[in-house]
Amino acid sequence: ELKQGSAAPPSAEEGGEDEGEEEEEGEKEKEREKLPPIPSASSAAAGGLERGAKNQFSTFSNFITTINQKKEGIGNRNSPTQLVIPNIKNVRDLPPICLDVRQKQRISIDTLPQELKAPIPPEPSLPIRTKTVKDFQDDVEKAKSLGDWKAVHDFYSTTFDSFLEINAAFKKDTNSPFNTIEDSGINAKFVNVVYDALLNTPQDVQKSVLKGIINGLLQEWKGPRTKDDLRAYCILLQNPQFSNTSTYVIYAHLLRQIAALTEADHHFLVHWSKKISQRRFKQLVDRLLQFISLRLFPAKPEEFPPMVKCTWWIPSATKVLALFNAANSLISPPIISYTDFYNSTLDHIDLMEEYHNWQCYGNSHRFSFCQYPFIISIAAKKVIIQRDSEQQMISIARQSLVDKVSRRQKPDMNMLFLNVKVRRTHLVSDSLDELARKRADLKKKLKVTFVGEAGLDMGGLTKEWFLLLIRQIFHPDYGMFTYHKDSHCHWFSSFKCDNYSEFRLVGALMGLAVYNSITLDIRFPPCCYKKLLSPPIVPCDHNTLVGICDVTLDDLFQIMPELAHGLSELLSYEGNVEEDFYSTFQVFQEEFGVIKSYNLKPNGDKIPVTNQNRKEYVQLYVDFLLNKSIYKQFAAFYYGFHSVCASYALLLLRPEEVEILVCGSPELDMSALQRSTQYEGYQKTDLTIRYFWDVVLAFSLDLQKKLLHFATGSDRVPVGGMADLNFKISKSETSTNWLPVAHTCFNQLCLPPYKNKKELKQKLIIGISNAEGFGLE
Repeated sequence: ELKQGSAAPPSAEEGGEDEGEEEEEGEKEKEREKLPPIPSASSAAAGGLERGAKNQFSTFSNFITTINQKKEGIGNRNSPTQLVIPNIKNVRDLPPICLDVRQKQRISIDTLPQELKAPIPPEPSLPIRTKTVKDFQDDVEKAKSLGDWKAVHDFYSTTFDSFLEINAAFKKDTNSPFNTIEDSGINAKFVNVVYDALLNTPQDVQKSVLKGIINGLLQEWKGPRTKDDLRAYCILLQNPQFSNTSTYVIYAHLLRQIAALTEADHHFLVHWSKKISQRRFKQLVDRLLQFISLRLFPAKPEEFPPMVKCTWWIPSATKVLALFNAANSLISPPIISYTDFYNSTLDHIDLMEEYHNWQCYGNSHRFSFCQYPFIISIAAKKVIIQRDSEQQMISIARQSLVDKVSRRQKPDMNMLFLNVKVRRTHLVSDSLDELARKRADLKKKLKVTFVGEAGLDMGGLTKEWFLLLIRQIFHPDYGMFTYHKDSHCHWFSSFKCDNYSEFRLVGALMGLAVYNSITLDIRFPPCCYKKLLSPPIVPCDHNTLVGICDVTLDDLFQIMPELAHGLSELLSYEGNVEEDFYSTFQVFQEEFGVIKSYNLKPNGDKIPVTNQNRKEYVQLYVDFLLNKSIYKQFAAFYYGFHSVCASYALLLLRPEEVEILVCGSPELDMSALQRSTQYEGYQKTDLTIRYFWDVVLAFSLDLQKKLLHFATGSDRVPVGGMADLNFKISKSETSTNWLPVAHTCFNQLCLPPYKNKKELKQKLIIGISNAEGFGLE
């Protein structure tokens, strides 16, 4: 089970638990007087809060942490369930509210019961507030027309003065407990209207809201949080004032309290958050990302307290961001794209230090962004993987050199590389033999030589080897993979054979491609990459199953849409399934012209499919197709990939990100390609080049993909974007009657100097639309 951190906050004062109530109240009043001044929502330039915070921040921090420490003592004395407030500075002690990057277990959000067994503290009675959305809107309109904001000011100052008042104003029904994850009980429309109007109110109104929030955060909590408290946190997080840096000290303490909640409380917040509208959900995520970015790289460092005094800011914000990431992953399709959680600012920090901290300390002791990989962009993850790969390459090459010298043998530069020598006529068999024979060298830099051909591999021969080998292996006549036209992807053939080593070769090829930053033209469905990370680290026990993951009908739709549609129809059929379909828990497959039957469960041929068990039938059938029927093939593929890419960096990746690393991104930006293109024999201002880009930028997406495939061997873009393609246009000193020619190994397009745009467009379309095959003979 996930554990709560037990360390006391580092700034908590000693002996706080033994103070009497009167001393506590006196201390509280003193600290209230020392709070930083409340700024206006738009007074970032004036920096009132920041200046006050620089002088008073440690007092505010000490006070909050003293309250936390006292709260532990009160919880230990009074509560039947011990409450331990984690130390936010050591945020790894907190329960991970993201997909556990070490894959020991999934987050408990899906496994916690809806009605938690922990004792629920009684909800205090709420004040009666009768103002409606219409009443509030009328008050605002009246204030705008008359200039008298007293009614609006009174509403805001009263509503945000305490958590009880927040609930009194925004709870849909003050008499209902709303203690389930399904309904937060928050009147979302009213919250949105109040916040939308807030930034357009006078400064004293906005100050009163911030002052009320501070009052709420300073309350001395006794025992577990109530659902009303959680509702208040949920509402306060949506305050648009927290987009302004002048409010960041208050925002940080709000985030710290939310991050320190129990796992059960996080469970409620996650499920309530998934009900927020897409636009406002993204605003919340963007606000947290901006908070992290500006704390890392402040535009005006003097605006914030010194980093040494608020090391907990970033861990707290990242932990709360993890709650939203968990909420996003609970919905299919997700509320926002997983890429919306990327923080590109992290691309500019020392990522390898983050990675090494994470490797050394795991999910405890020291904070690292690698604990929360959803926040790290795919570009940053690629950097981590490449540098980790380079370090492994250097380490293995150094060991080879030491071994050679220790045996008093003359060192040879070739020993520093994985040298693969193949014949074009025996490409697959030679490649298989070379990789099997040189298994210990797989993590060295790859160099390819074609027997009988003079040429040094400066990257071009390696790419050509990948292109030719992939094309041959995936050819339908080869029988290893089946191409599904409906989904435009390949899947593993379920045919049984005596040797699955060629599947291991394909896995090793994919690993080598990632290791050597080569983009492959492979069309596997997303399910394949999910299986490839199941588990992400090869288990020590060889009897452990690998490549087995939870699969659904949605996964089958991405491979065999017609069959998946038929199974979906079975699930929704309103008639008598047993009598009308006459099916059993037995399926049939053709293998080399022979029909073979397989039971989906013991004695499946004798168990009819009925209305009651059809869900089980569909699930077992999908599991059979995507897991069991191809287990040996995929296991060999899995071990091949991980024989090269055995790195903890894989723990940081989502299946979609592995696909992008292997195959590149499908997002094309031809304007970016134009900006990064190099020229040989042409200038970018030449008429032919201007014609070329006018034509290409006006192409349909399909033709743009064909051009990219024609010139580079793949219609997808490397992780680093178009600039990483190193695309070059060379002048071809041939007749303008010739079509363009491409050297895919070098991402080079040879373009004759066509006389006009019409001719260039015609020849280019003919060339890219009829580009099957290589002129190698």
